[in-house]
Amino acid sequence: MPFSDLGLSPALLASIAALGHLESTPIQRMAIPAIGLGRDILATAPTGSGKTLAFSAGVLQRLGHKQADTHRLPQVLILVPTRELAIQVGETINSLAKRLPSATKVSVVFGGISINPQMMAMRGGTDVVVATTGRLLDLVDHNALVLSGVHTLVLDEADRMIDLGFSEELNRVLALIPQNRQSLFFSATFPGALVALAGKMLQNPQRIDIPAPTVLLSEITQRAIQVDSGRRTQLLRHLINEHKWKRVLVFVATKHAAEIVADKLRKVRIYAEPFHGELTQGKRMQVLQDFKASRLKVVVATDVAARGIDIAQLPVVVNYDLPRSATDYTHRIGRTGRAGEQGLAVSFVCPALVPHFQLIQKRHGLSLALEVVAEFEPEEAASPASAPNGGIKGKRPSKKDKLRAEAARLQDKPPNS
Repeated sequence: MPFSDLGLSPALLASIAALGHLESTPIQRMAIPAIGLGRDILATAPTGSGKTLAFSAGVLQRLGHKQADTHRLPQVLILVPTRELAIQVGETINSLAKRLPSATKVSVVFGGISINPQMMAMRGGTDVVVATTGRLLDLVDHNALVLSGVHTLVLDEADRMIDLGFSEELNRVLALIPQNRQSLFFSATFPGALVALAGKMLQNPQRIDIPAPTVLLSEITQRAIQVDSGRRTQLLRHLINEHKWKRVLVFVATKHAAEIVADKLRKVRIYAEPFHGELTQGKRMQVLQDFKASRLKVVVATDVAARGIDIAQLPVVVNYDLPRSATDYTHRIGRTGRAGEQGLAVSFVCPALVPHFQLIQKRHGLSLALEVVAEFEPEEAASPASAPNGGIKGKRPSKKDKLRAEAARLQDKPPNS
């Protein structure tokens, strides 16, 4: 269906065409008209389905019908879980707003950088705010932002926000915006915690559920390779060289692992950089720019990169560590095989985590054979002790468990040993 059938203004249609979008996706066809009518929405759709364009076009269309605020208080608030996603959403909205008859000011705010330039940019007001919750509340506390004029609230990657523990900050934000508002939830999954939140925040919402299309899954070749935990970096290096991969996004469980793996690849002249939450914002942006421009071959990332980062024509994704949550498997591999491109997703499966990988397959209806690469045959026993960092969610021993185990060990230890 063409975008012209969705009730959008000529200016928005021109901007969408300039971005190269010819036909609307299912989420766009269902969400844009409903947003224009002022309906609350609870939408789930897979990664890469066009959610960002759907709510961006919808809120800008509705914003055009709203009377201008003489004090220019923000009317639209879009909350996102990560800095990278905030930047991406801001770029989309600014691109769509270029041709609107009245200037629309879009402010993108997030932590990790100085608050002062963001406070200065708020002078004179703004129309749309795209924000991470922590920095948004910082700006409110500094009297740089007032949220009493918000008529539309968007939670993008709402399930991820719940998962990352933003509940307290989100409750503070909700107390600052009018109760009589339009609320839009866009998410890739719909966990129980999100159901509860939606029940409290949404009024008679239109439910939109777009399943992952078969054609999307068919564009991603999925492989699983069994390998000892200590030989994963060597196997990764072998695969990069053997198959001449040009760009690879590698997912690991921890920031420390991201640094270590990237450093080991650099030592064998494979240009790699880590990507995680403790890097400065400038460094993270530089890594992404270099990766998108193919100046960088490998990015070794924690799950901060699993959602919302659109890297065009990314050929390969590697799960160096399996995701702790089976749901995150889809978000990770969804970085490749986008927009009709063929993609490859490779998962390294250590012997101790074969049951966890079987669970992931069961949750997603997969049946992948565990391959073995010559000269990398696994020798580890299938024992929990050999599980790498980030193993099965809920199965890692807590601090109390470790203290109890140590106490038991000392109690059983022979005297004078």
